[in-house]
Amino acid sequence: MPVIKSSADLRNNYNEISTFCHTYPEPVFITKNGKGDLAVMSIEAYEELTSRFELYGQIKEGLNDIEEGYTRPFSEAISDIRKNRNR
Repeated sequence: MPVIKSSADLRNNYNEISTFCHTYPEPVFITKNGKGDLAVMSIEAYEELTSRFELYGQIKEGLNDIEEGYTRPFSEAISDIRKNRNR
């Protein structure tokens, strides 16, 4: 269940919200005038989230390459890696 706090709560209870964000890897949603305004999370949770997005992007690129036929046999790729490593 999402944690929702008002902007006044953020201003008045910053340490409590910060502790929550560092304890649980989920955002706290901040409202302003009763409407969603911000999502607050720890730096660690943010870095994990962005790393995951980057990984998903790389997987998508790989799947697109397979779909478009930009592939080659594994043995050929390993052979090229070994040649380049020994230069």
